[in-house]
Amino acid sequence: MSQPSTAPEFAFPEILDAVADAIGDRDLVIFGDRRYTQREIADRSRRLATYLHSRGLGVHTDRAELTGDQAGQDLVGLYAYNGNEYVESMHAAFRARVAPFNVNYRYVKNELEYLLNDAAPTALIYHATFAPTLAEVLPRVPSLRVLIQIADDSGNALLDGAVDYEQVIAGTEPDLADVQPSPDDLYIVYTGGTTGMPKGVLWRQNDIFMGACGGRNVYTGEAVTTLAEIAERAGGGGALKVFVVPPLIHAAAQWAALTASTSGQTLVFSDVPERLDPAAIAATIEKEQPTVLMVVGDAIARPLLTEFEKGRHDVSSIKIFANGGAVLSPQLKERALAVFDSAIVMDGTGSSETGAQMTHVSTAGAVSTGTFNAGSNTTVVTEDLTAETAPGDGHIGWLAQRGHVPLGYKGDPAKTAKTFPVVAGTRYALPGDRAERLADNTIRLLGRDSQTINSGGEKIFAEEVELALASHPSVADVLVTARPSERWGNEVVAIVETLDGAEVSEDDLVEHAATTIARYKLPKAILFRPQIQRSPVGKADYRWAREQATLSLD
Repeated sequence: MSQPSTAPEFAFPEILDAVADAIGDRDLVIFGDRRYTQREIADRSRRLATYLHSRGLGVHTDRAELTGDQAGQDLVGLYAYNGNEYVESMHAAFRARVAPFNVNYRYVKNELEYLLNDAAPTALIYHATFAPTLAEVLPRVPSLRVLIQIADDSGNALLDGAVDYEQVIAGTEPDLADVQPSPDDLYIVYTGGTTGMPKGVLWRQNDIFMGACGGRNVYTGEAVTTLAEIAERAGGGGALKVFVVPPLIHAAAQWAALTASTSGQTLVFSDVPERLDPAAIAATIEKEQPTVLMVVGDAIARPLLTEFEKGRHDVSSIKIFANGGAVLSPQLKERALAVFDSAIVMDGTGSSETGAQMTHVSTAGAVSTGTFNAGSNTTVVTEDLTAETAPGDGHIGWLAQRGHVPLGYKGDPAKTAKTFPVVAGTRYALPGDRAERLADNTIRLLGRDSQTINSGGEKIFAEEVELALASHPSVADVLVTARPSERWGNEVVAIVETLDGAEVSEDDLVEHAATTIARYKLPKAILFRPQIQRSPVGKADYRWAREQATLSLD
């Protein structure tokens, strides 16, 4: 069902056209030696959209006839690295009224098969390097009938029935006269699946535009009301360049790309998209002079800062070191502020189910983590889901988002009802984080409820323990989880990766953590591993951590 609203609503294609008409010659994507303007991306995406439309893809059932867990549109999976093709493909899907969704390119065959069958896409746009893995699962994904392959250095030939991406664009004249996009058309983001099976979150285009992609001021709630206003704002966007380091398979990275597309910013991508290459990123910063550098937590920030500290490239253009999706420890914030003179470190929180929610800014001499300034639609609801908590009442509840929230999870009405409950007449999105509203109306974020450890009758938040351990100078990365204990029911276990050459004992780390958290929260065991396993965007893989903790009992 549609979100009730009396305010003007927008579909992405009309926004993209308004911006391209206003600032057609401004660069939208810089990717290695490639530079594409707003007008060029608009033209290329129209051609790709026309091809999708010519294959019969589009909307088959109006939103008014569907429940929140149903799509009603063809889906196209984006199984690709960062680059202009990913941005063009998102735009093209919107123009063709096809719902795009992200495909994690690190998935092995079984994971890929699960995701594709859960999404049931009609089309897939993919880099050639993934063709061999895709070929193995295609016979068991009956929904796929349109394959568009992006050529790359792998040299892999086209799969049977596939067409070449650039040939499609070169050989298709744009013709979308009979396609009328709607604000009800979908944008879909699949969750990472690091704590459970991936789920497709169904967003109306207007809601994700307002909730995370530049349609409204997160803090004041003030929203754009006309296409003319959108075009005027984009024209005043100046030369702001945003370097998106995380893969576009990550929701926050996609939202940065869509925000740039709708507000006149320029996107910069590393010319080594298949892996994190700090030297290549530093060289690109020196060359392109972006203002914003976007990362995901310690796992990505640490190797970048280590490279920047060598001083081999000028990275002084960075004025905003933007972090989201994982914790950035105070120690690394201090390093970032030392590297980027006069910069700020901005932590952003949000999720696939909520859009953008809160931010926290650290500056030189004022570094902290864990407490955030909430957006106008962000709040905390009580544990029993009966009301919102009051500022300063001391109640720990559920972090919540109201207003522009998703319709639900694709094909899962039960999980939709649980994650998007109606509380006191208002529909909320609950991403699963525990939080507390403080007296000044800031929000103290405690961590995912799924990672809360009940040990000896006490609730312990894994992320709080991780932060206490991560501040030790010998720790490169850390995950905290639980394992069964006869004495405690569950006990806290830390999986630790140390910096190269560092020597630190289990006792050293425990005593260090004891300086910032209560002793009952301290790990009962610390397991040292050569490398912490995380998702491609640096998010914690708690399934792996639990496996490590359980194996240690054998």
